[in-house]
Amino acid sequence: MPVTYTSTASQTADLVSSLKSRLNIPDMPVGGFVGAASAASAAAPPPPEEEEAAPAAQEKTLFTLTLKSFDAAAKPKIIKEIKSMLGLSLVDSKKFVESAPKTMKEGVPKEESQKIIETLKGLGGEVTME
Repeated sequence: MPVTYTSTASQTADLVSSLKSRLNIPDMPVGGFVGAASAASAAAPPPPEEEEAAPAAQEKTLFTLTLKSFDAAAKPKIIKEIKSMLGLSLVDSKKFVESAPKTMKEGVPKEESQKIIETLKGLGGEVTME
């Protein structure tokens, strides 16, 4: 027979507050992270018009690198490079490579992006810069 516990709302609140203090858990606003995200999006400026977007696209300096595919024979080399590049464990690097296409890095300068692409291309991987 299962054991059930009954408690009042005040007992539950006391338990929650004592656990928060013992485990050093900060108080969250009502709604958690959802409220913070919606407040940030509400405060964001309106999107720029198409005329302003065209020059910004030409001056793009930060890129997102995506591992698209790789040669099966080069898989161990790609895994080692991803491990050193992203600081992942060997198991996580293997899972990362096997789940291609996957975003590797975001906000990478153009020079560094080109070096990473050349390195992985030389090992047998296909990386795109967006």
